[in-house]
Amino acid sequence: MDFLQWVAVSSFFLILASSSPEQLWMGTSLENSFAHHRHKREWQWNSIFVQEEQTPPFPHKIGKLKSTRFNKNAMFIIQGEGANTIFNVDAQGDLFVNQPLDREEKEIYKLQAEIRENLTGVVLEEADHFYIKVLDINDNAPKFEQSQYKGSVKEGSPEGTSVLTVKALDPDDATTENGKVVYELIEGTDAFYIDRTTGTIKTKVSSLDREKKSSYKLTVRAKDMPNFSTGGSTTTTVAITLEDENDNKATFKYPQYEFEIKENEPARFTVGKMQIEDKDEPQNKNPVFNIEDSECRKIFDIKTDLQKDGAIFLLQPLDYENKQRYTFEVAVSEETVPSAQVRSHKNDKARVTVNVLDVDEPPVFTNETYRFHVKENVPVNTIIGRVSAWDPDKANKTIRYEINKGFPVRINEETGELLTAKELDRELNALHQLIVTAVEYYPEGLKSHVTVTLNVLDVNDNPPELDMPYNPIVCENDGPGMLIQRIRATDKDEQTPDAKISFSLAEPSANFSLTDNHDGTANITVKQGGFTDKETEKYVLSVVVRDNGIPPQSSTTTLTITVCKCDVNRENHHCRSHYKGAGVSVPAIIVILLCIITIIVIVLLFVLRKRYRKDALVNLSKGSGEIHEQLVSYDEEGGGEMDTNGYDVSVLNSARHNNVRPEPSLYAKVQKPTGKADMAIMIEVKKDEADHDKDGIPYDTLHIYGYEGPESLAGSLSSLETSSSDSNLDYDFLNDWGPRFKTLAELYGVDGSEDDFEC
Repeated sequence: MDFLQWVAVSSFFLILASSSPEQLWMGTSLENSFAHHRHKREWQWNSIFVQEEQTPPFPHKIGKLKSTRFNKNAMFIIQGEGANTIFNVDAQGDLFVNQPLDREEKEIYKLQAEIRENLTGVVLEEADHFYIKVLDINDNAPKFEQSQYKGSVKEGSPEGTSVLTVKALDPDDATTENGKVVYELIEGTDAFYIDRTTGTIKTKVSSLDREKKSSYKLTVRAKDMPNFSTGGSTTTTVAITLEDENDNKATFKYPQYEFEIKENEPARFTVGKMQIEDKDEPQNKNPVFNIEDSECRKIFDIKTDLQKDGAIFLLQPLDYENKQRYTFEVAVSEETVPSAQVRSHKNDKARVTVNVLDVDEPPVFTNETYRFHVKENVPVNTIIGRVSAWDPDKANKTIRYEINKGFPVRINEETGELLTAKELDRELNALHQLIVTAVEYYPEGLKSHVTVTLNVLDVNDNPPELDMPYNPIVCENDGPGMLIQRIRATDKDEQTPDAKISFSLAEPSANFSLTDNHDGTANITVKQGGFTDKETEKYVLSVVVRDNGIPPQSSTTTLTITVCKCDVNRENHHCRSHYKGAGVSVPAIIVILLCIITIIVIVLLFVLRKRYRKDALVNLSKGSGEIHEQLVSYDEEGGGEMDTNGYDVSVLNSARHNNVRPEPSLYAKVQKPTGKADMAIMIEVKKDEADHDKDGIPYDTLHIYGYEGPESLAGSLSSLETSSSDSNLDYDFLNDWGPRFKTLAELYGVDGSEDDFEC
C-alpha cells in the first residue's frame, strides 16, 4: 500500500471512528453525526483506529480522548468491549492497545468513556460511545473452496463454452486490495481460458476432439492485490473430460466376410458377426445395417448386437440339398451430430458369403404334433390313426417307428399306424399323451420324436348312482308333505348339455313320496303321518336312478328311513334303532370285563409267587446254622500269624478236616440257583438279613461262597486251604526286590519246619 492509499484509508477510518455503526448503516451523514455530538457533549473525539497484527513491545498508543471539561483533577474511565484488558486509558486520556488484534476475528470494538473528579468521583462528562476500528493488512492468501475441481464439456463445443467456475476466498477486507481476488490459468491455455474476475473456465477453440485427446488437466492460480506485484496466491488443479458425441460414422472393418453354417441349424441361429469400426463410445454408436439382396432378406437378417456389430441370423432353416451357398452385400449407415467431421466413407459396404454344410439329418415328421380320437371300449387292435416321417437327406433311408411303453396303444413299426393294445376306459383316463420315435433304419440310426395326443371319447357305459351315504329319519310328529331328505345322483360318464338323470321308486310306498327335481336331485317327503318307533322302527325305500344316454343306464339303491322322536323344530331327536346299531352290545361288554379281570389275576399271581420265593429264602437262611467270620482290618503286607487273633481259624479247620463229616448246612441243602434272576433274589435276601439284624455287627456268611467250596464243581478259591507243601517254595528272590519287600522275605525266605507255618 503506497502513501496516498494509506492516507485515504486513514481518513476514512478517522471519520468512521467518530460515528456509530447504526448511523453508518442507516446512511446518516458524518457531518450531521458530528454536529449532533457537539450539541449534546463536550467530547472532542480524535480518529481512533489500530492496525491488526502489530508487533511487540506493547502497549501501543492508538489515540487520545479529549473533552473541554477535562482538568488536572479529572480522570478518564472507559467501559465496553476490551476495556481495561485489550485497551487502556491513562490520566491524560491517551488510549493504548495491549495485544495484537486480528481484523478477521473482530473488526470494530464499541466502547464508552466518561470523566470523573479524582477525589469526589463526581461525573464531569457523562459517558459517550466511541469506536475503535481495526485496520486490515494483507495477512491472508486466497484459498480455493475445493482442493481439486472436475468438469466436463462435449467435444466439438463452440468457442467460449463455459465448462466450470472455480472460486477462491480471501479473509482480508474485500473493500481493499487486500481482499480482492483475481484468477489466472497457468496450464492448459492451448484449449481453455479463465475469466480473470469470475473464475469461469471456458473453451478457447471449437475443435476439441475426444478421439484425439479425451481429457485435460489445468492449473489455476488465485491472487490478491491484483494491481500490485506483491500479494498472496494459491493454486488448484482442474480436470476436464471431453464428453463423446456421435461424430464418427461406422464403417466395416473388412470388405468381405465369409461364414459357414450347418443346414440343420434352427431359425434365429446366429450365422456370424460383421465387425465395424467407430471411434465413438458404445453409447454413441448407432449403426444401421441393410441386406441389399431382396431374396436373401427372406432367409437372413442382420441386427446390431451389444458390441454394436452386425449380427447375421437365420429367418428360416437351410437345406443343403436345395442350395449350398448364399452371397449378398450389406450396407452400414449412421446418423451423426450436425457438427460431425466425417473422416472417411471407406468400407460402408461389405460382401457376405454363407456356405451351407451338409449334415445327416434325423427323420422329419409330417406334423409337429398329432391328435387322434377314439371311443372307449373299442375292441383291441382298433386303428386309431397314423403318423408319418421321412428322411430329408438324399439317401432317403427307411424309417421305423417306436412308441414308449406303459400306454394302452401300440404302433406298427413299418407303417406308423397306431392301434389299441387293450380296451380304453374314459372314466379312468380320458387323455393319453404318447411319444412316437422315428428311427432311420440304416446305418446311423438317427431319431426324431413327436408328441401324439389321444382323446378317449365317452360312451354311456356307467349308470348314475346316488351320492351316498344317506341316513334319512322321519319324526313321529311329521305330517304329510314334510321333506325328510333330498338326494343327489351323479354319472361318471361325460355329461352333455342334454344329459338328464331321473328318479323313481322301484316299488310304491304307502308312507313316502319321491319327487324328481329335474336337476339331478330328488325329494323324499312324507305321504301320510302317524309314525311310532314302537310299531315300526324303520322303513325301506328302493330308489331307481336312470340316465337318458344310449343305451340308457340305471341303478337301484336301497335307503333305510329310521323313525325317531323329535322336538318341535326337528333339531333334537332320539332314534332307538340308531343307538342300537351304533352302541356296544351287552355280551361285548361282558367279554371286555372278563378279559380285564383275567389280566389282573395273572399279575397278582406273579407278584405273590415272587414274594413267596423271597420269604422262603429268608426263612431258610434264619433257620440254618452258619459259620461266619468277623470282618477285620488287614495291614498292607499282612500280619502273619497275628492275623489269627482276628478270628478262630481252628473252627474252620475242624469243620473241614474232622473225621466225622458234619451234616451239610441248611444252605448247602438248598438247591443252588441256576439263573441270574435267582442269584439276584438270593443276594437281596442276604442284604435284607444283614440290614435288619440288630444283634451283631455287619458280617458276611461263609455259605455265600458255597459255590466255590466243597460242594462246588469249581473248587475253592480261598487261601485258607492252601497246602502246607506250598511253604517249601523258595522265596529267597524276595531279598533281591529291595527294602520294601524285606518283611515279606523274612516271613517266607527263612529256613524252618513246616510246623512253623501251620495254622
